[in-house]
Amino acid sequence: MSEKQLTFAQRHHQLTNINVWTADSQWLAFDVRPSGASFTSLTIERVNVASGAVEVLYQARDGAHVGVVTVSPDLPPRYVCIHGPEHPDAHWHYDFHHRRGVIVQQGNAENLDACDITAPYTPGALRGGSHVHVFSPDGSRLSFTYNDHVMHEKDAREDLRNVGVAVPLHPVCPPKQHPREYDGSHYCVLVSQTTRDPQPGSDQIDRAYEEGWIGDRGYQKEDGSWQRWALAFIGDTRAANGDKVPEVFIVDLPEALSDYAKPGASPLQGTEDKLPAPPAGVQQRRITHSKGLALQPRHWLRASPDGSTIALLMADEQGVVQLWRVSPNGGSPRQITRLSSSIQSAFSWQPSGEAIAFICDNSVMRCDVTTGHVTRLTKRSEQPPSGDAVVWSPDGKQIAYMREIEGWRQLFCVSATSKA
Repeated sequence: MSEKQLTFAQRHHQLTNINVWTADSQWLAFDVRPSGASFTSLTIERVNVASGAVEVLYQARDGAHVGVVTVSPDLPPRYVCIHGPEHPDAHWHYDFHHRRGVIVQQGNAENLDACDITAPYTPGALRGGSHVHVFSPDGSRLSFTYNDHVMHEKDAREDLRNVGVAVPLHPVCPPKQHPREYDGSHYCVLVSQTTRDPQPGSDQIDRAYEEGWIGDRGYQKEDGSWQRWALAFIGDTRAANGDKVPEVFIVDLPEALSDYAKPGASPLQGTEDKLPAPPAGVQQRRITHSKGLALQPRHWLRASPDGSTIALLMADEQGVVQLWRVSPNGGSPRQITRLSSSIQSAFSWQPSGEAIAFICDNSVMRCDVTTGHVTRLTKRSEQPPSGDAVVWSPDGKQIAYMREIEGWRQLFCVSATSKA
């Protein structure tokens, strides 16, 4: 199979950067946002990669919009996406701190995260907006990034982006004291810790984002034991001179679901003056001390299936954005690619863990992680494929991505073994 166009309608089709395939590698889930920055899609849909048939999975109502859909790694598929507020008005409309996750099955959407914005707050509920919800490799829990309504209302500078986890401990049903409060199917907590003004030269961060689950079954520690659950994310530190330096951070997470409900030093649900805080025992750990990860192209940290390495993008000494890797146990990042031009996209791992796919030199590329050898899978085009998403199928045979065709973003896939 060479490059294959999957969608043709005169509208935009938007893939998320991970988990867009159904587990049988037959369908790709997408939304119809006009651009990555405009959240106006009314539907979540999917396309069959063999037949081109398109199905609507869910349609928002009452002025709400939906987008950024990902798929569970099991069958039958569960779809999770961002859902904006119904009946938006001047006081409550779509924003970073005014959105939620919903899980869609058979056309029905169930809230993932509960919302409680009236003190005293409810443990397991959030107080604002969750986004980019991603199932763990076994499909049992989800990660997301988060912004907080309570802190935003107090002082927008205190509304720091964080990483959270949703676990199936029990549904959360806060008392409804505000018309914008609602129940959620999962128990949700933040697992990162941010500080408004990080101390220069310290490991403090004021933003946690672009997270990824580590390993299909976690990772092996230096002492030989296994950490079953962990997330890697980018954290914005400050150099000694005050410059922002994005670095790799990790949080090791509890194994028992009940442990997510055990508060640490600060309340899980937050206070009127503080963001929600991680459960007991969750500590974030800085992995890299570098000159800073690449912020362009926007990318998410992605760990190998065996959990032994985290892939990231960083510029080399010549300023070319290359693919690098670092162990979850720390150490210096090791350079994988030696490209003459910068990588142009987010990336994803082959399910076997042998290769990574990305856009470079206006083509979809396959990179052997061991050797750094890069194979061009699509012919070089005048305009590069979209850098938003380059996603390997679960069976390892195809890679999905997007191109602009006559002004419309269309979905494509290409064989993972072909050569341009």
